[in-house]
Amino acid sequence: MKQLKAEGKELEAHRIAQKVTYDLEMIQEVGYVKGIENYSRYFDGRSPGDAPFSLLDYFNEPYKDKWMLLVDESHMTFPQIRGMFNGDLARKQTLIDYGFRLPSALDNRPLRFEEFMRRIPNFIASSATPNDWEVSMGGGKTTEILVRPTGIPDPEVEIRPVKSQVADVMEEIKKTSAKKQRTLVTTLTKRTAEDLSAYLAEQGLRVHYLHSDVATLDRSDILDDLRKGTYDVLVGINLLREGLDLPEVSLVAILDADKEGFLRSDVTLIQTMGRAARHVEGRVVMYADKVTGSMQRALDEVRRRRRYQLAYNKKHDITPKTVEKPIREKLIDRTEAEKAPWVFGSKEPIFESLPHLEIDSMTPMEKKKLIKNLQTEMRLAAQDLNFELAAQIRDKIKEIS
Repeated sequence: MKQLKAEGKELEAHRIAQKVTYDLEMIQEVGYVKGIENYSRYFDGRSPGDAPFSLLDYFNEPYKDKWMLLVDESHMTFPQIRGMFNGDLARKQTLIDYGFRLPSALDNRPLRFEEFMRRIPNFIASSATPNDWEVSMGGGKTTEILVRPTGIPDPEVEIRPVKSQVADVMEEIKKTSAKKQRTLVTTLTKRTAEDLSAYLAEQGLRVHYLHSDVATLDRSDILDDLRKGTYDVLVGINLLREGLDLPEVSLVAILDADKEGFLRSDVTLIQTMGRAARHVEGRVVMYADKVTGSMQRALDEVRRRRRYQLAYNKKHDITPKTVEKPIREKLIDRTEAEKAPWVFGSKEPIFESLPHLEIDSMTPMEKKKLIKNLQTEMRLAAQDLNFELAAQIRDKIKEIS
């Protein structure tokens, strides 16, 4: 409080005084208060800046250096660990500056990256696209596993011009669907993914989009529906990368592949192309007007792995076989009537379908699109002089907003 007052922040000083007084009274009376973890430094007896205790300490205490950590998808995991401390610091420092938290909140934090690494005596990192830091940490003990038990090589890659990419990818989807196979299409933005999905739906294709605004449990069900054949194609951005095992997918289409950036880096391209490596007919179409450095590095690596697998298959007389994998039960069981028809390009009036929609479970992006469609119907109703319906739609828009 003295520091805040010295900086002329009387309101902030009063705010933190009230909060801490209330928190201490709650702890004294009931032994708990919301946000008690921000006082953990005092309970643990740690000095300011000391690292908090974690599960790693639990292993180190009894086992010393006789245990090992396995890090999967390490090209993503290590950067996330590295970034957690800074993200937490930026958020909490703002709360401290405005009198919502004591400085002790900074000590309820993730480990710094160097603190994390010091607590790991041994580790194995696995990644299809390790970066230079990971390779250097191997100390010459890097093992490359290129052979798939299924014998399926990395997919063949074809580059086509950007100009007609939407029309071309639509034709490729139709050809793939005719063989009862599935397609993944990657775009650069959420808006593009949604608009392309709507357009493909208007053309009669069974399509859905997948991006970070889609609820986590819904994502799993959408992927399962793709495998079952409910959809022929899935349009996404960054979620259609590592970790997806979709044996039915034989075509991966990468739109605007020559737009350099994180979503079109060599690592991302390699990971995305790998989604077609579960099917014996797997192939990739990249739409680009030029071959960027990232594209060339990705192409070189995928082709190298493909040559290695084909040579291994020939040497050991292996016939590639598509992965067979059961489809699990749905995590969320909803009927088609409960799904938002405007997502799939349905011609049914949106206002009439509202009783079947779970509006509270919609993402902000879905609500925004729903409101936009309702506004269109409201204007059309007004043009038809159906002012009663227009007023009902207007009131519903206010309720949703």
